This record gives sequence, C-alpha cells and structure tokens, in this order.
Amino acid sequence: MKKKLVASSIAVALVGAASLSYGAGFKVSEQGAKAMGMANAFAAQADDPSALAYNPAGIAFQKGSQVQVGDTTILVPQTEFEGTTKISPSTTVSEKANRDIFIAPTFYATTSLESIPLSFGLGINSFNPLAKRWDAGSAFRDSIQSISIKPVNFQPTVAYRFDNLNLAIAGGFDVTYAQVSLQKVAYKTFPNSAPFAEIAGYQAIGVLSADATATGYGYNAGAKWKPSNALSFGASYRSEVTLNLDGDANYLSTPPRGTSDTALAYLPGSVKTSASTGITLPASLVLGVAWKPTDALTLEFDAEKTWWSSYNKLELNFGAPLAAFNKKPDDKSWEDVWAYRFGAQYALNKNVDLRAGYAYDTSPAPSSTVGPELPDADRHNFSVGSGFHNDFGAIDLAYMWVHWVDRTVANAKETGTFQSDAHILAASVTLKF
Repeated sequence: MKKKLVASSIAVALVGAASLSYGAGFKVSEQGAKAMGMANAFAAQADDPSALAYNPAGIAFQKGSQVQVGDTTILVPQTEFEGTTKISPSTTVSEKANRDIFIAPTFYATTSLESIPLSFGLGINSFNPLAKRWDAGSAFRDSIQSISIKPVNFQPTVAYRFDNLNLAIAGGFDVTYAQVSLQKVAYKTFPNSAPFAEIAGYQAIGVLSADATATGYGYNAGAKWKPSNALSFGASYRSEVTLNLDGDANYLSTPPRGTSDTALAYLPGSVKTSASTGITLPASLVLGVAWKPTDALTLEFDAEKTWWSSYNKLELNFGAPLAAFNKKPDDKSWEDVWAYRFGAQYALNKNVDLRAGYAYDTSPAPSSTVGPELPDADRHNFSVGSGFHNDFGAIDLAYMWVHWVDRTVANAKETGTFQSDAHILAASVTLKF
C-alpha cells in the first residue's frame, strides 16, 4: 500500500511537470524586443542579433560585430476557473491562480568577416520558461500547487552569404539545459478491506515535491533571400530536442483523523525515490515574407508549424523499490498546430521606429488532456513597440497582451471553463562594433 500510494503520487506530479514544461501554451516565441513589437513576425527581416532565434541566416546580412543583451518579463496569467473538479465533483468552485513574474534574459553576439561572406553567432535564451502557482487550499491542490521551469538554450551558429544571389544559409546547434521544480498535495482514500477496515473512507494527505534536470541536443537551420530591396523571404527550422529528465521525488504524509496505532503502521511517512522520463520537444518550421511598400514602412507575415504530435504520451520510470509501477504511459494525443503572425514597422525618422503586430496561436492540447497544470487554449496576441538606433547601437522596447480564448473542458480532472490573460514586456540593448 505504501509503495502504491507513493508511486501514484509521484507519477501524477511528474506528468504535470512534463506537461507544463513543454506545452505550446508556454512555448515562448518572444526572444527579442524588436521582433516582439511586431508580434514575432521576423523570420524574413531577421536584421538584428536576435535573428539567431528567429532565422539564423539573417546574421549573414549584418555588418561588423554586434552584441545584444535583452530581457523578456512575463506577468504570469492569473488563470481563472469555474466548474467542478475531481475533489469537488458535486460543488461548483471558482479558483484563481496566483500572480507571478517570470524573467527570461537573452544574449546574442554576432560577427561578420570582411574578407569572405561568412558570419558567426552565439545565442543564449530560453524557449520554455514557466512559473505557475495555485493556492495550497485550492480545488486543484491534488494536481498542482506550484511549478517552476527554468531552461537555458545555447546556440552556436555559422552563416554564409551568396552575394551574387542575395541569398544566405545558416546552421547551428541547440544545447538545452532545464531545471524543473514542483509541489502538490497527494492523497489516498483507504478501502473497506483488511488491513484498512478501521480507517476505511479516511484519507492520507501529504505534500509531494520533485526536482529534476535534463540536457538535450538539437540543431537549427535557416535561409534568407532578398530578391530586391523591397522584398525578402525567410525560412527557419528547429529540430526536435529530447530531454531525459532525472531527479528526486519526496513525499511526506500526515495521518487521517481517528486512526489508531495499528492503522498508522500502514501509512507512508517520509519517502524519497528516483524518477525519470523522456520528453521530446517538437520540431518547428517558420516561413516568412517581408515587403517594403515604401522606404519607411515594412510589413511581414509569418506562418509557423509545430509538430507537437511528437508528444503523444508520457511514460514514467521509477527506481527501486518502485519498478513494478513502470511502463504505464499517460496518453497526451497532442496535435500538430500552426501559428500566424503579422507585423509592421514604420520609420518615423532615421533614428526612431514604431512597431505593431498581431498573432494567432492554436493550442495542440485536446480537451481530454487539459488541466490546471497547463490550462492552454487558442490565443490572440497584440503587440506594440519602438526602436531607437544610430550607427553605434540600438534600444528596443515592446509590450504584448496575450488573450487566451475561454477553454471549456469536461474530463477526468475537471468540468468547467478556464480564462487566462498575460502581459509581456521586453527590452534590449544592442552595441555595434
């Protein structure tokens, strides 16, 4: 009984962690303030160092050496839910996730050789950061109380420009290191059978926390073509990255009221065990076109496909003495999705740019797998931004409002509606040498 309770609790917790870490709802496309001001429609322009994240081939058209330091601050959505949950199936509840702030810094460095059309770059960023907290006494406490995902991605890149074709290609590696922490309430109702007859109907309630780390490897590639000064095309591909999470899970229970010393012998106290799983981050492809109808105005449209069907199940593996609970996959059935982005930039004068954009992202998670760990939905993104630049550098600022479409679900976790909104701020400083 003790082993079964602990194994079930750890499985539920780590399933939630993995879903949160790699859900499209928390795939952060905002990797540069300039691009974010145009709703991340940037694959065809790719004309500052953050091109390493959006289309690495763009660095081949940049002159000299540049260093960009930026920050993306995410005001984590205060998700609201109204409905019933598995621990309150007959009572309608209203819950709000706690407010939080997540800061994701970015660093990009590029240099182009003068003797040959070859460029090099290094990007350090975070594509999947997350912070989410529900109250300890919420109706979701058995699913999640808090979650923190802290990934760092390192991207060395090389690009080559074919001057006679106005075409550039690029390739690089992705090295992603991630730290995951979570906490939840775990409980178990005891059956009316030996040796639990005297505590039948009571619940053992405990707190479970888990920490895990992983390092994964992938690659990226890009191409940019400028057939004229008014038109450019961009394409960027990022491969799958497999993360093999390894960590520790700790469970500490408290006995139910009314138990005797004999019954307490069957309750788990403090247990620590190892747990691991493999998660595959999906491949993605971005296609973009940018058009300058006038010298001052630039318009861009991007479409991105993400192959989230690679995340079709989650399978946990436990260390001794819990190996008997291995090979019990949790179905996810996520789907491949598209995102569509439109951005505009207007040069107010030679030193000041104004930007705006809109994007529509679709969620890969079917209603059967949506829960408080990742209350994802299709979303509308609205952004504005500005840039101040001269021959020595640039300062870029941007703001984005993210509105999730109300998500009504009916599954084993809950029956009700989730509502979410988020605010994102970004700033970057670029120095040119």
